[in-house]
Parts: sequence; structure tokens; C-alpha cells
Amino acid sequence: MNILDILGAAIGLVYVFSEYRASRWFWPSSLLMAAFYAVINFRIGWYANTGICVYNFVMSVYGLLVWRGLLNTGHSTQNAEHQTPKTKEERPITSCPARYWPWLIAATAALTVAFRFILALLGETTMPWLDGIVAALGIVGMWMLARKYWQQWLFWLVSEPLLVYIYLHTGYTASAAMYAVYEVFCIMGIIRWKRLSI
Repeated sequence: MNILDILGAAIGLVYVFSEYRASRWFWPSSLLMAAFYAVINFRIGWYANTGICVYNFVMSVYGLLVWRGLLNTGHSTQNAEHQTPKTKEERPITSCPARYWPWLIAATAALTVAFRFILALLGETTMPWLDGIVAALGIVGMWMLARKYWQQWLFWLVSEPLLVYIYLHTGYTASAAMYAVYEVFCIMGIIRWKRLSI
């Protein structure tokens, strides 16, 4: 283990606990985590996920604005008639609309294939298929997280075991342990967020 691995894992644990609690304060830890893992992923030759860390950094800013009600995303709540247009309130946890699912699944599949072939052409990545699928799940999952859909946990539930394998294989044991803990939080998060959703 190196200091970067340990610091990244520590920030990641703060991040996932804050995410589980649905706290708006987890976005600053998301910014830090994205920066740390951009460096780690680049060092181990995991280039698609280096790019995803940059994407996550940008989406963290977007998510912070959405969650705090500073950015209108067109969501509505059951009590929308009692809200005034000028009121900025924190976005509630909701369920992803059914009409989005075909697009989300298609986007995940298309991004996986695209990343795999781009990375294979570059010839420098160590695991093009795994790099591609984790990157694709991360893109879609982060968008859903920013929109505060409870089903975002399902995407992390699939990607975390792959991340555990990759970080163990590349010698980043603290990060592998962190993602193993994330898998437990995914199950807890599904239960908690679904219960809190409106």
C-alpha cells in the first residue's frame, strides 16, 4: 500500500457513508475522491476510468447544485402545488422514471463496447473490458446519483466487485478493501434510499 492508496480509500469511505445518509455534504468528498482516483487510475494504466474521474468531478458540481435546489431539473413532487416557484429546496430522493430505463441500459451497453474498442486500439490499458464496463456503469450511475434516483445504487452494486478485483490485481489493497465495504453500503443504500423515496 502507498500513501495515495490509503488517502484515497479514507476519502472514499467518507464519501460512501455520506452518500448512504443522502447528505448534501458528500459532494465535496466526491470532488476529492475524483481527484485522487484520477491519479491512481492513470498510474495503473486504467485510462477510461481516469477520464471517468474527470467526469465525476464535473458531475459532483452538477449534483451539488441539483441537490441543493439551485438548478432546475424539472422534477416534481407530490406536494408541488404547495411550493412557490421562487423557493429553493433540497431535491428529494425519487424513483427513476420507467421511460428512462431503456435509454440507461442502452447507454451502459454502448459505452461499454465503445470504451473497450477504443482502449484496445490504444493498446495501453491493462483490462479493456473491465475498464470499459466499470467506466460505463460509473457514467450512468453518477448521472442517476446527481438526479437523486434511488436506483443509482444498482449500478454501483454491479461495479464494486469488479473494482475490488482490479485494485487487488494491481496491488492497491486499501482501495480494494474500500470497494468491498462499498458493496455492503450498496445493499444498505438500496434499502434506505428506496424507503426514503417519494
